Amino acid sequence: MKARLLNAEAPGGKRDNLVQSLPLSTPYVVQFFPIYACNFTCEYCHHSIPKNNREFVTEWPVMEYSLYEKCIDELAGFPEKVRTLRFVGMGEPLLHKDIIKMIKYAKDKKVSNRVELISNGSLLSHDMSDALISAGLDRLVISLQGTSAEKYKKVCGVDIDFDTFVSNIGYLFNKKMDMEIYLKIVDVALDGDDDRERFFKIFGDICDTIGIENAVPIFPDVEFNNVLNTESRVKTQFGLPMKKMNVCPQPFYTMQINPDGKIVGCYAVYYPRILGDCNNRSLEDIWNGEEYMKFRMEMLDGRANVCKFCKECKINDFRIFPEDSLDEYADELKRKYEELK
Repeated sequence: MKARLLNAEAPGGKRDNLVQSLPLSTPYVVQFFPIYACNFTCEYCHHSIPKNNREFVTEWPVMEYSLYEKCIDELAGFPEKVRTLRFVGMGEPLLHKDIIKMIKYAKDKKVSNRVELISNGSLLSHDMSDALISAGLDRLVISLQGTSAEKYKKVCGVDIDFDTFVSNIGYLFNKKMDMEIYLKIVDVALDGDDDRERFFKIFGDICDTIGIENAVPIFPDVEFNNVLNTESRVKTQFGLPMKKMNVCPQPFYTMQINPDGKIVGCYAVYYPRILGDCNNRSLEDIWNGEEYMKFRMEMLDGRANVCKFCKECKINDFRIFPEDSLDEYADELKRKYEELK
């Protein structure tokens, strides 16, 4: 296998100790949620739930390109470059008709150190791969769901031509130039050690990095008891020891822009609070604004005191990295953020 195997580490690379850099004048991560739609219904995912049983996510499911351009232009006005501009959210970004234009515009404006996209990979035709390369995408993360068409049918509820699917990823890898490709799969999509080895054999030579991540109970409406293995309950998605954190670090370094233009400060499935609307305010104004500041200050008192969603949210518990822990520094950070008011 040519790819580097990731094991109990951050897939995006080495992380700084977050507390040493706070407060941030520019978010580290700006995540665009371009479309609330997916062509898969994976059994451990939000999209496996019937729409009428889901809580509110977005008022408008497809981001308008004009709004996206406005956001990129405003990112260029921040004091520093964003470290990572990411296309993901609750859906398949490649379903957005303007996704290639979006990537290229961000690259042309040089607003971030890295532009990445997280996908299920099913739409990677040769034309799509050529377009992603031409647009300048820096990193592509593909979430795999099995080592056969039969497994995809069971996990995702879809029929795929598995050989063509693998061949298309190989095509992209062989032509990608500087793009980094990370292929990952969740543990519950593999059936024992033999299937694990089959996974590495099929995909290990057509990516730069590869990993097996834990499926974790981060979707509040999904019944996980029959899906997760025991290890998934004591380790994070990335194989680190699970630890319940009192202070969620996400609103201190990240900003997510939803399809309708609403801004949220975390990656939660159902948002604790809307912190601004970029249809009528600038991103910098929102990032430094009263709503974001109030949310951060409340979080420093402990997420249980913020709202019901934060109290019950498991995303941070199962995706935390030690470098992001803020629990021991809450009082110190309160003083720093008070000085910004």
